[in-house]
Amino acid sequence: MSVRRLADEAVQPQGFAFTRANEAWAKQTIKKYPKGREHSAVIPLLMRAQEQDGWVTRAAVEHVAGMLDMPLIRVLEVATFYTQFQLAPVGTRAHVQVCGTTPCMLRGAGELIETCKKKIHPEPLHTNEAGTLSWEEVECQGACVNAPMIMIFKDTYEDLTPERLEEIIDAFEAGKGDTVKPGPQVDRFTSAPASGFTSLTDESAIIKFPQRAKPGAKRRAGGAETAHVPPSRAGKPQTEAWETSAAVESPSPVKVRGKNEKATSVEAPEPDAAQANHVAEEVELTSRTRRHSEQRKTEEPALRSPALRKAKAAGGTEPGPESPRKRAADEKNRPQGIRRPAKPDDLKMISGVGPKIEGILNDIGIYTYEQVAAWKKAERAWVDGYLRFKGRIEREDWVKQAKALAKGGAAEYERVFGKKPR
Repeated sequence: MSVRRLADEAVQPQGFAFTRANEAWAKQTIKKYPKGREHSAVIPLLMRAQEQDGWVTRAAVEHVAGMLDMPLIRVLEVATFYTQFQLAPVGTRAHVQVCGTTPCMLRGAGELIETCKKKIHPEPLHTNEAGTLSWEEVECQGACVNAPMIMIFKDTYEDLTPERLEEIIDAFEAGKGDTVKPGPQVDRFTSAPASGFTSLTDESAIIKFPQRAKPGAKRRAGGAETAHVPPSRAGKPQTEAWETSAAVESPSPVKVRGKNEKATSVEAPEPDAAQANHVAEEVELTSRTRRHSEQRKTEEPALRSPALRKAKAAGGTEPGPESPRKRAADEKNRPQGIRRPAKPDDLKMISGVGPKIEGILNDIGIYTYEQVAAWKKAERAWVDGYLRFKGRIEREDWVKQAKALAKGGAAEYERVFGKKPR
């Protein structure tokens, strides 16, 4: 990046002041920022100064620094870093910014630059003899489809040829820039294809089936029925889940009744051929889903075990059938649970126990610090395996933490561990 500096002192004005309207706008802009953050208004204020004088002068930088109570060097850093700020005089009637990024260059931006050199000045960022025109090459201006393009002040002019650019420059030089229409300079609608629209040109092409009015649909004046447009299912892919079945939609086009359900619902309107096929597919999907659910109930009775449910939920491999002797040994090491007391202890004060772990401990009857403090090695191993903690209970010494909390609460915990509990 080239070094950018303020213009020579010979062209710098003696002072700067916002117009009355711009002064009021600047004060209102500063108020938008929180107290102590007013420096954030530096960019909009510098931009307004540039719009007023055409470029950012040294006096403008000093004035903005004073308004924001900001070190002068900080405002200079902003003004010299961002290339949107012009640091030297530009054309008073037009400053032409030619996009030189790849799409525009491939479509003739080089010829536009040559036109600017011929019509304005051989070098960029220099004004013509009258001081009314200047030009520069800039980066992408965001209309690559309509390349090549230029920007004059805040308006873009696209789909340019060297001849059309000469006409635009002449119009601005004559003070008639407002007569030039911004945007594409060819017969193009915004960024649509130059040859005309190629998609969605005929509505009938996207209507697959004629729509029929529902029985009892409202009629327009004159007796014509209003068309019924069904909701789109584009975002509803078919899955094996019961929740996505059409049978549970409201209102449902499918009536799936349980064995003991009475058929009290009114009969649905007769669907057309496309709807009938879709309904048949949904009925088959519903039946398949129910069969799958019944099969899981008969094949997975072992999932009633809390340890196996935990392994299943964690996405791990389901263990095979356990022998009665092993299951009995596991249950023997399980800590003794109690009924939920009126005021259970806050187990989350133990480092390593969060709301989710506390809920799991409550589910197996663990509610108090005394219970955790009384765990033996085998019981700690059982809980560690149940929670899939891989030794975390021992590493974080839950028993010692629980003993301190049971003895004297947070004060005793802080005395023992030198820090407050969570």
